[in-house]
Amino acid sequence: MKTLYLPLKKEWYEMIESGRKTEEYREIKPYWRNRIFACTRFCLTDIDGNQVFSDDCTDCYFREFKKYDAVRFSYGYTKRTMTFECKGITIGKGKPEWGAPENEEVFIIKLGKRL
Repeated sequence: MKTLYLPLKKEWYEMIESGRKTEEYREIKPYWRNRIFACTRFCLTDIDGNQVFSDDCTDCYFREFKKYDAVRFSYGYTKRTMTFECKGITIGKGKPEWGAPENEEVFIIKLGKRL
């Protein structure tokens, strides 16, 4: 099972744990693009063989989202964790009350049932 690991601040962890928050957001920045996108063509690799993308590859038509089966959240960087099904990843505007920035597109990680 391919799992995406994400540390969360207390507020967002507790909202997801209680079932009030059903999606998590990450900014569209090079770090998250590298973790969330899979390039099917013309990708670069770093010295360790990991896929990396330059900032000018944002609109690459050969990219697709990596397929994650689950998302494991940790309470900050502690051992307290919870795991959910990953129902998919999209790009769009999230809910500010759930931590998304105002008027800015983000990666939206949709959560399914708790595992």
